Formats: sequence, C-alpha cells, structure tokens
Amino acid sequence: MISVPMALTDYVPVILYIVSAVILQRGLYDRMSKGAFALFSAGTIMSITAGLFKATWKLLMALEICDFERLSQCFFPMQSVGFLLAGIAVIGMVFVDQKLEEKAVAVYSGTMIFVSLMILGMLGLCVGLSVEAKRRKKTSAMVMFIIAFVFMLTMGYLSTRDFEQASMNWIAQGVNTVGWLVFLCGSRILTKKEA
Repeated sequence: MISVPMALTDYVPVILYIVSAVILQRGLYDRMSKGAFALFSAGTIMSITAGLFKATWKLLMALEICDFERLSQCFFPMQSVGFLLAGIAVIGMVFVDQKLEEKAVAVYSGTMIFVSLMILGMLGLCVGLSVEAKRRKKTSAMVMFIIAFVFMLTMGYLSTRDFEQASMNWIAQGVNTVGWLVFLCGSRILTKKEA
C-alpha cells in the first residue's frame, strides 16, 4: 500500500530534475545549436512529464481516489525516450560542431527495453555534461554528474525489485532523491558564471 507521505516524496526527485533541467537549458542555450537545444528541451520536458504522471498516480492511489493505471504505464516509455533525447542532445553539443547545419534526427512493450534506453540516455547526458564540465575546468561538477549516474544505475537496478514492500519504496525514493540532488548540484556548478 502506498502512503500519502510516500506519494508526496515521489514528487521531490521530479522537482529536483525540473530545477536541473531549467538551469541546464538556460546555461547551455548559447552552446547548443537550435536542433540540439530542441532535442534537449523535448527530452527534458518528456521525462519531467513522465515523472509527474507517476508521482500523481501514486498520490491518487494513496488518497484512495482512483487507480489511474495509465499514468504509471506510460512512465517508462516516456521517461526513457526523454532521457535518450536529452542524452543525444548533450553528446551532440559536446562532440559535434554546433555551427554546422544539422539534419533532423528521427526517433522511432516490455520494461527492459525502456530501462536500457533510459540508461543509455542518462549515460549520454551524464558523460556529455561531465566532458563539458572538464572542458570548463569545473571538476566538482564533473564528479557530481558521475556520482549522479551511479545513482541512476542503482535506481535502474531497484526498479527490477519487488515494490510491494514499503521499505523498498522508501529505499528507491531515497536513492532517486539523492541522485537528482547531486545532478542538480552539478548542473548549478556547471552553469554558474565565474565572478
């Protein structure tokens, strides 16, 4: 059974990711081509929406309003594709000359494929941001993105566990929240202007 505090806690990592995404969108805007920025924005918005859907589903369940299962079912497909798009955009920013004319990228049910896509997307996102942090000589941001990725991998592992037990939900929420808090810190350090 999902408790109301558990459901509300599910919003915390989403809020941390929203703040991180806004910071990164503002801080990386002038470093990305329009195509890369569009991919990054679409990816972050898609994964934010997925997180909000899942948290809202849990809250509706906890309040015993309804079991709007579709909010939960769309979580993996939306979030994994969103992270993949964001990861592709950051890798493109880091490794492709952003002054070149870009060609449009076309992006074409089991859980494992979505977990794999999510991991690939987060890998691209965290590695790309780590490379960018290294280029800017912001080692602490680079370390934060690497640590955040480890938390994301741990979250991927935990998503395969049995969530019938409340303790597993709390462990997963803790890992997810800390992971996104570290990611937010890395985002802030990376985009902070030097005085």
